[in-house]
Amino acid sequence: MIKILLDAFGGDNAPSATIEGAVAALNKDKDIKLLLTGKQDTIEKELAKYRYDEQRVEIINLPDVIAMDDIATEAIKRRQSSLAGAYWKLKNEDDISAFVTAGSTGAAIAGGQLILGRIRGVKRAALCPAIPNIRGGVTLLCDCGANAECKPVMLCQFALLASAYAKVGFGIKNPKVGLLNNGTEAHKGDTLRLETFKYLSKMNGINFIGNVEGRDIMLGDCDVVVADGFSGNIALKSMEGCGKLALGLLKEEIKSGVRAKIGYVFMKKALKNLYARIDFDKYGGALLLGLKKVVVKSHGSSKAAAIANSIAQAAAICRGGLVPQIEKSLAGENWDEIIDGDGQ
Repeated sequence: MIKILLDAFGGDNAPSATIEGAVAALNKDKDIKLLLTGKQDTIEKELAKYRYDEQRVEIINLPDVIAMDDIATEAIKRRQSSLAGAYWKLKNEDDISAFVTAGSTGAAIAGGQLILGRIRGVKRAALCPAIPNIRGGVTLLCDCGANAECKPVMLCQFALLASAYAKVGFGIKNPKVGLLNNGTEAHKGDTLRLETFKYLSKMNGINFIGNVEGRDIMLGDCDVVVADGFSGNIALKSMEGCGKLALGLLKEEIKSGVRAKIGYVFMKKALKNLYARIDFDKYGGALLLGLKKVVVKSHGSSKAAAIANSIAQAAAICRGGLVPQIEKSLAGENWDEIIDGDGQ
């Protein structure tokens, strides 16, 4: 039985969406147990709406809630909050394998690094979402916001972390790794990109294919795209905005006249399939890579389906043994060359 903590009060739609998603995940996977953190009386009222296996649910009363605009490093000191309290449970109880939250991204990152802790040798944890691509699979973007300023050794480690995730989470045997840059040529980029390119080219544990551009995240033949958190976050938010724009304009055009509405009737199935292919939520949340246990950060606006998928994602990653895979990958590289050089 895999035990997973769920921040029942994390996210814009909590606790109704988180509880609904939790029940859906429980009913789909009979080999998980959920520990729900938050205000016990409210959680009990929400759970009363559904049928589920009560033996696989535990409520942990943590009445405080960290708001999205709270200062992360201060907020995680509040042990009675549904997010920080969950991290302490995750840290102190060996039989709990994972944590899922749609709460404050900053608090989730800070709590992961300062309370739970990183895998030995990992410089920084990184946020790594799965982005739908043109090939019908996903491209992992690592990092997308946890580390605004990076050094080459951090980006090299992100490549290893995300490669391990691609293998364990998506069954990609030899994931292709690209470095996000302003051009594909080896001589392009700033000092960080140039130095990182040099070190990535020498690493044994990754399949480095060179520089990639922003459009290659969704359109290129690449399984992992490595970025600093500043560039990665801009790339991610740009893709999200572009997707919403396209869908919004499409809806306007469908409503624009009788012919468009008639055409929609014939295109309805194709459009539904298209939306399913580009739906970020079906892949769950962004994995916070590099921590001692599995942590999934769902989008703040996550609805029940996204929460359920994030729980399923956490369970699958635990079963796949991601942390041991990362430890093995880290041990297989000679970090002295990077750390002793300009990469530190």
